[in-house]
Amino acid sequence: MEIKYAGHASFQIKTKDAKIVMDPFNPTIGLKYPKTEASIVTISHHHPDHDFVSVVGGNPLIIDWPGEFEKDKVRIFGHKSFHDKVKGAERGENILYKLEIEGISLLHCGDLGVIPDDSFIDDIGEVDVLFVPTGGVYTIDSVEAVKLIKKIEPVLVIPMHYNNPKLNQEQFGKLEPVESFIQKLGATPSEPVQKLVLRKEDLSEEMKVQVMEIGV
Repeated sequence: MEIKYAGHASFQIKTKDAKIVMDPFNPTIGLKYPKTEASIVTISHHHPDHDFVSVVGGNPLIIDWPGEFEKDKVRIFGHKSFHDKVKGAERGENILYKLEIEGISLLHCGDLGVIPDDSFIDDIGEVDVLFVPTGGVYTIDSVEAVKLIKKIEPVLVIPMHYNNPKLNQEQFGKLEPVESFIQKLGATPSEPVQKLVLRKEDLSEEMKVQVMEIGV
């Protein structure tokens, strides 16, 4: 499969049978989302920086609620969580999506606002690739992201939802940069890439961190 980063919390995943778009964003965040087509779109929650589905063509299956789904040889499991630390009272609910594709399990945390308990983690099961927010303010911060990683123990970590100079700084200027997360994790990330090609046999047992460049 191929993974590309559109920016913020949005990724595009292409397989032999499917094209998936996760959390497409409105251009008000400071980045323009390129018009694209997909067969599946996942929405972690309905805020403008995560649910700009009108930019995606191709009559996709739009998933914005918890449950189990399957299309184009992709299995998807939505797990309800919260966008804050007060059970949604401040920012509402959030959905984590676990995707099973070509023998690889991927977990997109959306705007996760609180570290789930152990029973929640057990329910999700094994995760190879973790897309984790690290910027804080609206989500877990870099310290909490490290704690979550230690709970899940993924093979590959891809940080997201952190401050980037291209983002609207009035809205996202208080987010931590990705460097803060890297420092707290104590890991050496792989060289940033615009496209990541993954195969099950290429995943090693040692955890790796991959920072991705914006470019789809």
